[in-house]
Amino acid sequence: MNMLTIAMIVFICLESLNVLMLYFTPGTKRGNGMGVFNAWEKSKEHKEIHELIRYLAFWVAGTKLIFIALLLVIIITGERVTQLAAVGALILSILSFFWKLFPMIKKMDANGEIDPKGYSKTLGVMIGTFVACFTAVFIIALV
Repeated sequence: MNMLTIAMIVFICLESLNVLMLYFTPGTKRGNGMGVFNAWEKSKEHKEIHELIRYLAFWVAGTKLIFIALLLVIIITGERVTQLAAVGALILSILSFFWKLFPMIKKMDANGEIDPKGYSKTLGVMIGTFVACFTAVFIIALV
């Protein structure tokens, strides 16, 4: 098993846990759950808004399932070049977090809309670490 495969398997395991959490306990404060947003509880006062938020959480989980399934196919059938390209695609897609999502959660955190306070920084470091690890594996695999 090569480093690219191992990196993708680690990502699959972590994302699978996140998918399970989003489908079965979306309101949790663990594993990027919706419970970190104070608006999650407030939305329960308005059924239609809460249903929309739940729908979007399930939509995210479903999208993550697509990534997981595609990575499994790449691991099982893909040659080294395909696996290398997949890890490159993971790096770029994960980096997109810093384009729109990170500024939003950072602002919400600063406005006291996130619990625990400072969660945006923790999430940013965690996602940055994923990118750094995937980048290291990608570079090592190229050499």
